[in-house]
Order: sequence, then C-alpha cells, then structure tokens
Amino acid sequence: MTEFFDLLHADEQAALEAAGHRRQWRRGAVIFREASRSEAVIILRAGRVKVSSDTASGTEVVLAVRGPGALIGELSAIDGGPMSATVTALEPVTALSVPSPDFERYLLGHARVSFLLMRELTRRLRDADRKRIEFGAYDTTGRVAARLVELAERFGENAPEGLRIGLPLSQDELAGWTGSSREAVTKALRTLREEGLIQTGRLHVIVHDLDALRDRAQ
Repeated sequence: MTEFFDLLHADEQAALEAAGHRRQWRRGAVIFREASRSEAVIILRAGRVKVSSDTASGTEVVLAVRGPGALIGELSAIDGGPMSATVTALEPVTALSVPSPDFERYLLGHARVSFLLMRELTRRLRDADRKRIEFGAYDTTGRVAARLVELAERFGENAPEGLRIGLPLSQDELAGWTGSSREAVTKALRTLREEGLIQTGRLHVIVHDLDALRDRAQ
C-alpha cells in the first residue's frame, strides 16, 4: 500500500518539507496523546507507530499500525478538535512535523493534495468498517491472521522462508488490535504455526504462505 507522502509529486513533497521541520522520537515515546490538543500534523519518514485508544476500564485498544509515509494527526488539524487517539513510537521514529496552520495553507495551495487527503480519509473509513465486520464475523484466529496479512502486505520483506515481518508488538498489543485476550492470541498464533502458515520469533513473524494465510483470515 502506498502511503500519503509517497503519493505526492516531487514539488508537492518539497513544499511540504519546507512547511515543517524534522523531529525524532525514541521507541516507546508518546507522539500524540488522546484528547489532547494538537498543534501539528506529522508525516512519518522512518519507523512505525501504533495508534491506540483506552477504554473506560483502562484496556488499550490498538486501532492501527502506521509506517513511513503515513500522515498522522490530520483530523485535529482539519477540524481543530482534540486528538481522537494516542500515537506511540513502536521503534525509533523520524518524522516531518508541520504546524496545523501551515498544513492548512499548504492544502489550500495544492488542490491535488487535498483530493489525495480526502481519498486517504475515505480509505481509512472503509478499513474501519471492514474491521468492525471482522470483529463480529471472525474468530480470534481469523482476526489474528487478518492483522498478520495486513502487516505482511505493508511491511513484509522477502526472506528464504517467506515474508518476514519485523513485529515490534507485544502479544498484549496484538490482543488489543484484534479485540481478544492475550491467551486467545497465544492460542491463535500456535494454531497458525501448527497449520504451517507462519513461524514466530523474537519481535518477528515469518509468513510461509501469504495466500493461504489470507484464506485463513476469511
């Protein structure tokens, strides 16, 4: 999947770079906090982040994992409202930070980019709808398989055994991403290993057969 920044033409990228400045965050750092006011949008240039929200009981629900090229914080920049989720660095992150007023001026001056942003927001809405259907229709193994397919398609790297996914997510975080308990996720991963679809290791998963894993997710 091509992320927002990579869809821009060279002159559009240069203009956006000129409107902001580079920032870095260490692994585990909170970039945005839910319900806080944001004064900037960020465009990831290196590293991945998790987007999450806490329930009333304090349980973390992971909403998404974003990687290089992704745009973060755009909703607050557009409507001036508070952040709808917490964004945390899963690994060292380098990003372009653009003050919200400058981002608004940039969009007003680049009609094509405004359309790309609208299309990106539509894609995320469709993705959210699809995940809601998964929660009602899939068992835990299916939901875990679906998230591994998503990670493999976006971040997978070719390896002799298949597609290798660097996975800086704990099983608790994977549980929060699939609406499951940690124990259920552990069992689902074991099932997928026994079926020969994946191999797990420290902070990584190797997908042996992406098509078969995609079928298992459905």
